[in-house]
Amino acid sequence: MECSLWVPPKDHQNNSNNKNNNLWGFSHESEHDLALMVSDFLENNAGSTGADSWCSSDSDSGFSDLIHLAYKISYYKHPVGQYEIDLSSVVHSLVFSISEIDLHFVKSGQCNASYIRYSLVKLLRLSGYDAVVCASRWKGSGKVPGGDHEYIDVVNYNNGCFERLIIDIDFRSHFEIARAVDSYGRILNSLPVVFVGSLTRLKQLLQVMVDAARSSLKQNSMPFPPWRSLAYLQAKWHSPYQRKFTPDEHDVSGNILFAHKQCNGHLRRLQSSLQSELEAERLLKPVNVDCNRILKLDRRRQSFKAF
Repeated sequence: MECSLWVPPKDHQNNSNNKNNNLWGFSHESEHDLALMVSDFLENNAGSTGADSWCSSDSDSGFSDLIHLAYKISYYKHPVGQYEIDLSSVVHSLVFSISEIDLHFVKSGQCNASYIRYSLVKLLRLSGYDAVVCASRWKGSGKVPGGDHEYIDVVNYNNGCFERLIIDIDFRSHFEIARAVDSYGRILNSLPVVFVGSLTRLKQLLQVMVDAARSSLKQNSMPFPPWRSLAYLQAKWHSPYQRKFTPDEHDVSGNILFAHKQCNGHLRRLQSSLQSELEAERLLKPVNVDCNRILKLDRRRQSFKAF
């Protein structure tokens, strides 16, 4: 069992501060507002944990809770309905078709994966989809810090109605937490690399990951910060947004050559992670079916207990 000493300032508050996410650079959240929230939170809560030793392995009860949440992830992670299934397949294919040369035709500022998003939108539109890049922004309210986020949406029109489907090309990074217990890490890695689906299914996954983060932090006697809350996570995709086909011209700044070099690295990592995920799913498909069956049986047991 590996144990370590928790020093509060090292519990980085958002995805952009995480070492791996600095490489990806996918977060567009307001660092200033969030930094103030983190500072206040750590000052008010550091005394509750102090510098006590804690371990990153699971407790028995915590492990059981996270295993149950893992079953839910396996149930909610897959596209629902033929349109979602087809769109997910198309998105995966188009991600692999993007080349480093394609990224050089996108005129934007600091990378932050915008080059990849706009390249993917271009290919989706050529394939007949109403796809755009959405830039959302929200103000802080109560315990929810303000911020901004960038993602893709596709509008599906059907019999006079329409539905927004969300595409987030670095979905897992939104849920990385400091000093996660082992089973939380496995849950995190079971999430889709690229999320493609409805806002309803997105909310279901967000709720599961909030519960999982709360369980992991609780096992390590760490406080649950506001930037891990469901309200904060939902704000990224539910807040007012602007739909854009191309990046704003005034975004062009800085060393474009360096920015493209960054995005080339992002693209290679994205394609490699997606390839690994798809290969793992093909190998573990029977296991996923069993998990779904277990989750359904668990729901039935809960129904019987209610009577």
